[in-house]
Amino acid sequence: MHNQLIQCFEGFLLNLCYIKEFFELVIGAIFYLFEALVRLFIQPPRKDVEGEIVLVTGAANGIGKLIAKELGRCGAALVLWDVDWEALDETAKELRQILDIRVYAYACDCSRRTEVYKVADMVKREVGDVSILVNNAGVVTGKYTFTEAPDNLVDRTLRVNVAAHFWTYKAFLPAMMSRNHGHLVCVACHGGLFAMNGLADYCASKFAAVGFAESIALEMLVLKKEGVKTTIVCPYLINTTMFGGCQTKWPSFLPIMDKRDAAKMIVDAILREKMYLLLPSSLYFLMALKSFMPAKLGIILVNFFGGLDLMDRFRGVPVPILPYKKPLRQRYDSIGEPQNAIVYHN
Repeated sequence: MHNQLIQCFEGFLLNLCYIKEFFELVIGAIFYLFEALVRLFIQPPRKDVEGEIVLVTGAANGIGKLIAKELGRCGAALVLWDVDWEALDETAKELRQILDIRVYAYACDCSRRTEVYKVADMVKREVGDVSILVNNAGVVTGKYTFTEAPDNLVDRTLRVNVAAHFWTYKAFLPAMMSRNHGHLVCVACHGGLFAMNGLADYCASKFAAVGFAESIALEMLVLKKEGVKTTIVCPYLINTTMFGGCQTKWPSFLPIMDKRDAAKMIVDAILREKMYLLLPSSLYFLMALKSFMPAKLGIILVNFFGGLDLMDRFRGVPVPILPYKKPLRQRYDSIGEPQNAIVYHN
């Protein structure tokens, strides 16, 4: 009799928990749907990043360079990483001339775990703890079927586009968590939301990058590190050399975006702490369609919008594989001015 009473009481408490969770779900759904509706008309304010240390990977050219420039205009100190030292050095010199901020350049192959950790340690010693990490570096193998794609290029695509995120997060996230302050930015692609013909390894890497960033965001929430923000960016084609030659069937609906406009929108999303940014906005509509349409209808839709022949005219730059053995960086003096010396680390 005593055990039955205890079991009945436990069942009653369990039912109360279920009822409580149900009401939390209903109230949360109403609140956040209302908030999303309001945000369609009233944008959240942009946060101040003056004095923050921003690290941008793949910063020598293209969208990475422009993201760095936009954040630098907001007063953030810039740490630039890229595998191409000569182009990175030119970018750093250019940004120092036009921006009144500290700019540090480090050559780093983000696909190499040990190299990421070594260069990250240099950044921590010479610059400080990174508070905004923009994982922008990416490569695409080009116009191959999956079976024709060289193994070394497939391997490099996976290591640069997704594995590098693991190592940079490992290097810089602990300091953000200890201060409960930071921002993780994953620059992915629409190929991380929709599969495309001829880009099996690329889409796989971008899907993985998006999933990884989403999982880390949930982990920060569970660990009560709400001060560490996450932004996931999935743009369609941008007029950089990466997807040179690719065309869109419906430029009014899925335009090839100007890289300067795209960079400004990405930085605006970071400053407003948006969790997702899809460019152009028509991708939100396509994502909504994807969630409920039959698979065969989805294939027809992908073909209609050009996803089956997107790479037919591809003439982008090949995957950069540079032969240097050790990372380079430029040495700085005590007041943050670059000295005219390049140091090779043995």
